[in-house]
Amino acid sequence: MSTTYSHDPEINDILVRAVEGEALPGGEILMLMEEADVHALGRAAHALRLHRCPPDKVTYVVDRNINYSNVCYVNCTFCAFYRHKTDDDHYVLEYEQIHEKIEELLAIGGTQLLLQGGHHPNLQLDWYQGMLRSIKERYPVHIHGFSPSEIAHFAKIWKMPTSVVLKELQAAGLDSVPGGGAEILNDRVRTALAKTKVDAAGWIRIMEEAHELGMKTSATMMFGHIETLPERVEHLLRVRESQARTGGYTAFIPWTFQPGFTPLTENNPEQLAEIPTAPSKGSLEYLRMLAICRLALNNVDNFQSSWVTQGRKVGQMSLFWGANDLGSVMMEENVVSEAGVAFRLSLDQMKDLIRDAGFEPAQRDNSYNVLQAA
Repeated sequence: MSTTYSHDPEINDILVRAVEGEALPGGEILMLMEEADVHALGRAAHALRLHRCPPDKVTYVVDRNINYSNVCYVNCTFCAFYRHKTDDDHYVLEYEQIHEKIEELLAIGGTQLLLQGGHHPNLQLDWYQGMLRSIKERYPVHIHGFSPSEIAHFAKIWKMPTSVVLKELQAAGLDSVPGGGAEILNDRVRTALAKTKVDAAGWIRIMEEAHELGMKTSATMMFGHIETLPERVEHLLRVRESQARTGGYTAFIPWTFQPGFTPLTENNPEQLAEIPTAPSKGSLEYLRMLAICRLALNNVDNFQSSWVTQGRKVGQMSLFWGANDLGSVMMEENVVSEAGVAFRLSLDQMKDLIRDAGFEPAQRDNSYNVLQAA
């Protein structure tokens, strides 16, 4: 007799098959988005999470997000972080400043560096190679850096294929590629949000080029802005199909659009009331989508909680809606905070959060290997 997740027989059948590992067709994923209640989704997603990941552990990574520059001319309408070179508060970090930040990371037991920045129009390949080599020569850290959007930008200004850009950066010390810049993998949405940014197919292609070089990557989804539900489904199917081809994605991280101080809402304030992830209703929408992502992406093992956008309590709840990882302690975070959201957790607070939810905290590396438990 099948487990009952939902009192709706049709929804329950979809959820049962998802928990059994079936790759749901797009129409059924859309039905879950439109009709399934949040508790049914949570029950099914948690059952699948317990099956796919160590059931007693919740992992985390001790890393630091260093944004080496905020200079960017893509002008994404959802971003409050970017600056132009004419802005008084624009910056490019010196190598020595980056080294100081890494030393602070190592002092608290950190193992990984998340390295991302804006699309700077002038920095050349040798600057990035020098940065990577200077880090690797000095510090035993894993460098998780440069989203596909950055790689596409580098290829454009350096006049070389993205595959060559990845090879050059890998040779200089890049270990893996973060899944930033995915937003929604649909070209209508991407054109409306940032028309000069890499398109959906390009984002996937760059990730698969990294996989071919032996670099693992993550994948993300920023939802709750101008996308439709079918476009969210398209995003999930693109990631699932890419994972089926390469197996190179270690984790999926969905998070909600943060509207504060962004051109998308500052220039169009009436749109704020239409955003499904606005503060008054965002947590429920977040948990629903997290669970659906777990159920739809049957070939991705790890799902990371976005406590950085949702806060610690919803972050804890996400551990029962499909997440098995709390991500980083976020020793430093500059992008989301520019939108007016600034949640923080110390390492001890993160461990307590995991224990209070009934799990054992386990520090991991980028490949989700446990480095130490509790």
